[in-house]
Amino acid sequence: MNIIFFDSSSLRTHLLPFTFTRPVADLRVGILTIKEKFETYFNQYVKNSTENTNHSEIASHTFSFLTQDYLQEKFPIHFEEKETVNLYINGAVLPNLEFFEKLEMLPLETAIFSDTKDGSELIAFKTFTQFKSVEKFYDFALKVAKQKTEKISIRFLERTWDIFRANKQEIEKDFDLITTGRKSEAITDKYTVLYNEERIFVEEGVTIRAAILNAEKGSIYIGKNASIEEGATIRGSFALGEGSVINTGSNMRGDTTIGKFCKVGGEVSNCVFFGYSNKGHDGFLGNAVIGEWCNLGAATNCSNLKNNYGTVRIWNYAEENYEKTELQFCGLLMGDHSKSGICTMFNTATVVGTGANVFGEGFPPKFIPSFAWGNGNHQTKFVTTHIDALFKTAERMMVRRDVEFTEVERKLLTKVFEETDNYRFWESNPMFS
Repeated sequence: MNIIFFDSSSLRTHLLPFTFTRPVADLRVGILTIKEKFETYFNQYVKNSTENTNHSEIASHTFSFLTQDYLQEKFPIHFEEKETVNLYINGAVLPNLEFFEKLEMLPLETAIFSDTKDGSELIAFKTFTQFKSVEKFYDFALKVAKQKTEKISIRFLERTWDIFRANKQEIEKDFDLITTGRKSEAITDKYTVLYNEERIFVEEGVTIRAAILNAEKGSIYIGKNASIEEGATIRGSFALGEGSVINTGSNMRGDTTIGKFCKVGGEVSNCVFFGYSNKGHDGFLGNAVIGEWCNLGAATNCSNLKNNYGTVRIWNYAEENYEKTELQFCGLLMGDHSKSGICTMFNTATVVGTGANVFGEGFPPKFIPSFAWGNGNHQTKFVTTHIDALFKTAERMMVRRDVEFTEVERKLLTKVFEETDNYRFWESNPMFS
């Protein structure tokens, strides 16, 4: 069976800026990305069903993406021979094991829907037909689904802030999914203090020195070859990705995921770092989502609560305006390859696009478009980042993680640069002057 994660056109737009540079199923929530969750659940489901011949259909399966044309080269779609069943799954779904029984029993040419705040959302569709266009897939699936439909209730991402709101629950689900039946590596450092050790799991190659790990209110997962330095305090729920570092004296306050190959310090609460990003110094970050290849300069701070304790409005690309929410706590939402200078102060519920460079005195606007350079005040008005300069910065940063800045990545960012040009009217838009 081919498992193909499709991007819902409406949900993808609501999940910008993070989906400028990746399909929805490549978003990280909890320990794993959505695609990794499905891969792990499918493998477990197949393992549990090997003696049941009725489940032979999913015994062999591949995973790929049906996404925007410009993302397809980096995230390709894969099909087997035409006789193979194709199971298209909405990339925003946060799966559970029970969901797979529904997928297995789903008849051909039948769709599953679920309700959202904006209406009904296509969740899955099973067919022999192969699609290489999101639009053609939707046209066909919705037409056929008028004849055969099922409805379920399942959680999925509808807005960017759902990523940090769902993170605690997803850490706990992922923790059980990937550690059940396995034994944690031992923590032997005599100066490290552990609370509720049975909910702490450490992969091989981890280094921990004179830290406090408290899993009384949530699980703690430490990935392969990660490092926790002296004086760090970590509260669960918490996940640290492969090769990542928690710096000396850091305060990780829980419900937080640090993805692969990050370096993080200071005070962090209910945040998700997708991977390859740095917050190496003191400063507060709470209720936030940070993309890949970002760097927060020393003493960067972000408000996550308004002084009047009111609910916040957040920039929504689908609405092209600020959307009212019921959130009281919301911090920084920063897309890939964006940076902040030292002592940058982000206001509550600030959205930063892809490839932005934010610096200077005072608070920048609460929406900073992609490839903006400056902070929008009278001293450092925004200008447009030179795309070639951004490429050089990306290449320098990525080589430090032994990752190549490829021509595919260059073309992808160039397309995002072109697609976001309409937001960069600095002189005519009073928001940025």
